[in-house]
Amino acid sequence: MRRWWIGVALGAAVTLALTACSTRPAGIDGDLVDDWPVLAAPEVFTPAAQTCHTQPQDVGHLSGYAPVDCAQPHRAETLHVGRLPASGGTNPPEAGSRAMRTAYGECDRAVRGALGADWRTARIGLTVVFPSPRAWTGGARWFRCDAHETDALDTPTPVRRAASLAGTLDGPSPLRHRCFRAETKGDEVTEMVAVKCSVRHDAEFVGVWKSPATSYAAFEKDTERAHHGCLSLIAKYAKVPDDGNMQYRAGTVYYHPFEADWRNGERGVQCFLWLPDRTLTRSVKGGGTRALPIG
Repeated sequence: MRRWWIGVALGAAVTLALTACSTRPAGIDGDLVDDWPVLAAPEVFTPAAQTCHTQPQDVGHLSGYAPVDCAQPHRAETLHVGRLPASGGTNPPEAGSRAMRTAYGECDRAVRGALGADWRTARIGLTVVFPSPRAWTGGARWFRCDAHETDALDTPTPVRRAASLAGTLDGPSPLRHRCFRAETKGDEVTEMVAVKCSVRHDAEFVGVWKSPATSYAAFEKDTERAHHGCLSLIAKYAKVPDDGNMQYRAGTVYYHPFEADWRNGERGVQCFLWLPDRTLTRSVKGGGTRALPIG
């Protein structure tokens, strides 16, 4: 808020001093400004980590900052708050910028550490939240690493929960991806429906394959690279030889990052074993060649 000074009293004091200099009270030196304390530099608002929010945010507007206790209903949780260098440009980082890749990488590591495992292995999403453009202009250089539980693999909508996500993947968790029933239309998988591994299913999550650094267009064009990357994860998961026979043991379904996330440095590809010609009623993990025979 802008402060206005009242000039009438100062004018009266000057008049008094000109007409009766000897009336100055004892202890007054006549300098009206030298005794004011120096104003402290304004502090830039920084959000707190380990806080929860009723609604997820894409931009960290101060007016919308209203953290709640994580035991209360919420849809997002700040697991880490980082800071970029002060010389970070005149606007918040855009997708694909160096600053955005730096923040995304730090958030990825921090969230994995807070959860106890890779967030991609579960129904958990990650969002990097920057200050509003106005706050950025004012010197704010923080970024929030927000995580949220998602509804399902194919509908990653944030859902309401009433407990912190911290430590939820440090052991067995209902949030972890396990077994699925692949809904198909022709040769295309249209939906992956999560089911218990004891229920008839034809797909199972096996891990996250990290794609080499390449352009998004090149990644989408070379589907065989991701397919073979996932086949290697299946071999390790099921404990079968990782050789040319893998293509006869199982097929793959994989979920790759959106283009904006790819530009931010995200290379994690979620890999799923898929058996289009038969069903299972147990996990293939560690099952060897009996679980995954050459078909």
